[in-house]
Order: sequence, then structure tokens, then C-alpha cells
Amino acid sequence: MKPFNGFEDAQKSARFTGSAKLPEGAYVAKVMNVRFEEGKNGNSDRIIVQFDIAEGEYKDFFKSAYDADTSEDKKWKGKATIYIPADDGSEQDKWTKNKFAKWTNAFEDSNKGYSWDWDESKWKGLFIGLVYRTTNKMIEGRPCTYTEIAFPIEAETVRSGKAPKANTYTAPGFNASGSDNPVASAGTGFVNVPEGTNEEIPF
Repeated sequence: MKPFNGFEDAQKSARFTGSAKLPEGAYVAKVMNVRFEEGKNGNSDRIIVQFDIAEGEYKDFFKSAYDADTSEDKKWKGKATIYIPADDGSEQDKWTKNKFAKWTNAFEDSNKGYSWDWDESKWKGLFIGLVYRTTNKMIEGRPCTYTEIAFPIEAETVRSGKAPKANTYTAPGFNASGSDNPVASAGTGFVNVPEGTNEEIPF
């Protein structure tokens, strides 16, 4: 058979099956980019944090996944969205404040000399510990199983091997049966989470 043009690129594209999927566990990450977004249509303001794994077996994990993706609209998948409290005294606001404080505490505890001063741009270049969990959720009527950040922790806790394990989260209404959708399996190295599930930021 005569070789045809573009085979190597096509082979790479065929092997890439979707968003990079980290196994459950704890990782030391480094912040690559930070962006503040004002909420629209009644949504909360938020901070978008873009990161990559900085140490260990999965170092540069998201860069490797980004480089391997040959699609035209590829996105950087290592990111977290931190919602800004509305300061309205509601129970939801109390929960949001608590979650926001967990992030600021983790940054302070992970970086000697750093103290939160209401300038999120200073997170760029800092280290933080991230604990990933498995999540089961119905997305656009399809069962999806993937890993996502459960909570941030001190980076040194990850390095010491003492990081807690996050429980699997299964959203209400999740039904893994009756679908041949490949994303229903968590056993692969990659998982297809439908576009729009997470907002991406350019790298």
C-alpha cells in the first residue's frame, strides 16, 4: 500500500479521545494564569484559575494533553472556577464564603510568605494542593464519569502523602445503565465530557 499524506497527524488525532482525565488522588499544582470575571445575567462573579500539575508522576499533565489534541478548538483543561460570595447573608452565600476561604487558606499554607490581600492576580506562579474525586453526572441526557477537583489543600500535605481521599460524588438522577456512551466508563485514561460542561480559558 502506498503511504498517503497526513497519516501521522491523523493517527495522533484518532488516538486522542477527549479531555485529559487525572486519576483520583492528590496533586501539587502550579497556577499558570488567573482571570477575574464579572457575573452576567444574575450569575456570581468568579475567579478562573488555570494550572498544571507541578510535581510527581503526572507532572505537566495538562500541557501534554493540550499538545496531543490536534483539534482546532482545543482548550486547556487544567482549571478551577472559584465563585465570589454575594455577601447577602443567605445560606448559599455562607457556603460560598467557606469554599472561597478554603482556597485562600490553601494558597497561604502552600506558599511561604504569601498572604491573601484581595489581589487574585498574585496567585499566578503559586503552588497549591488539589484533591481530585470521581464524579458521576448526567450531561445532556448521557451518563458521564470523570474526575474533578473536590477541594484544595496545603501542597506540603500532598508531598507528605497524608492528603485525604475525596469520596465519589454521584449527582441526583445519575443512571449509568442503558447507554453505550463511552464516557460512562471511568477506567480509561481519557474521558469525553461534552463541550460546555466546563468553561474554558485560552492558554
